[in-house]
Amino acid sequence: MLDAGAHFGHLARKWNPKMAPYIFDQKNGIHIIDLHKTVIKVEEAADAMKELARSGRKILFVATKKQAKEIVAEKALSVNMPYITERWAGGMLTNFPTIRKAVKKMNTIDKMKEDGTFDKLAKRERLQVSRQREKLEKNLGSIKDMNRLPSALFIVDIQKEANAVKEANRLNIPVFAMVDTCCDPTPIDYVIPANDDDGKAIDVILGALCQAIQEGLEERKFEKDKEDETEEVVKAAPRKLRSRRDARKVDVEAAPEAAEAPAAEAPAEKAEEAPAE
Repeated sequence: MLDAGAHFGHLARKWNPKMAPYIFDQKNGIHIIDLHKTVIKVEEAADAMKELARSGRKILFVATKKQAKEIVAEKALSVNMPYITERWAGGMLTNFPTIRKAVKKMNTIDKMKEDGTFDKLAKRERLQVSRQREKLEKNLGSIKDMNRLPSALFIVDIQKEANAVKEANRLNIPVFAMVDTCCDPTPIDYVIPANDDDGKAIDVILGALCQAIQEGLEERKFEKDKEDETEEVVKAAPRKLRSRRDARKVDVEAAPEAAEAPAAEAPAEKAEEAPAE
């Protein structure tokens, strides 16, 4: 983190006093973030994200600033999580049904292209539909598989993504965020004090968090495979039980025949012994 420059805060004259617990010192008019506390906060956030991933929940990654876009998109895709890197549409969370309608519209256009309906449209209509599809893909393509509200948000630069933070707070959705010294950490559930303007710092912290998410996904897969094996054993058990019952039935049917044979021989022996007396 030190090599990545995660310890560089904002200008001292623009600081937020609520970030004082995370500030180590001031140098050349710039606050220095205490990386010991940053490491602790990253570990706390990683544990929470791992638990969310293990339970099968989705975490929405949000970062629309230039230096974070590509990094966030790459890391989110690596763990199969939704992300927003172009523009936060108003009501993305609070008006989620409307957002889902827009996504369905995009899927409808794709179906039109597959079944040939798109080719039957007039040239002007095809152009309009194509432009609409491109716009939807740019803004909402990364969340087309998100069928329900996310269980948490990860945000880079909470000042720039203030609307996302407000919507998440309104819906009581936990927020993980990289918070610089100029920001108010109060609305954030999992504060990660760090430089949110440096791509290297963002990459290092996101790498640690995504690794924890990947571990959670692997644990979930392992547990699911184990449950499937258990179900197969349970399903196979009645078959074994039936075979054992059939075997017992055969033994029971054979038992009377075995019991009748000695009974038939017994009188003969007594008849032979009688004259001897």
